[in-house]
Amino acid sequence: MSEILTTPGSVLPATSAEALERIANVEKKMRQMPQIDLVTEHILHAGMYARTIHLERRVAIVSVLIKVPTMLTVNGICRVYAGDSWHDLSGFNVIPACAGRKMIYITESPTDITMVFPTRAKTIEEAEKQFTDDADMLLSRQCTKDVFTITGVEPCQE
Repeated sequence: MSEILTTPGSVLPATSAEALERIANVEKKMRQMPQIDLVTEHILHAGMYARTIHLERRVAIVSVLIKVPTMLTVNGICRVYAGDSWHDLSGFNVIPACAGRKMIYITESPTDITMVFPTRAKTIEEAEKQFTDDADMLLSRQCTKDVFTITGVEPCQE
C-alpha cells in the first residue's frame, strides 16, 4: 500500500483584511492605467470549470476576490502576492488555493494561469458568479476574443 503524500502549509491561504486593503490601493492605481486586452479560455466539462489566461512578459494584474477553493496552475515565471506576502514562481506549478483570496501577479516571462473548481453551473456566467461576487469586474466580461468550450457532459457517476 502506498502512502498518501501530504504537504502541510503549501496551500495558498485566504487574504487577510489588511492585505485586501493594500491590494485595493494597488488595484485602484492600476485601473487608472491602460488595460490589457486579455483573452480567457473557459471550459465547462463534467462538473468542472476551468479558466485560463495567457499573460505576456512584464504584465501586472490583480485578481478579483475568489470565494471558492480552487486548484491553481501557474506556468511561467512570475511574482505573486498571495496571503500576506510575495512568492516567486518558476516553471509549472499546481497549487491548492483557499477561498477568500485576492492576488497580484507580475510576470517576468510569458505566463499561463489556470483556475479550476467543481461546479453545477451550466453557463460561464453562472460559474463566474459562483467563484466571485465581483464578476462584473472580470476582464473576461470586457473582452470579445474569449474562447468557450461547454461540453454538456455531466460529472461521472460512481
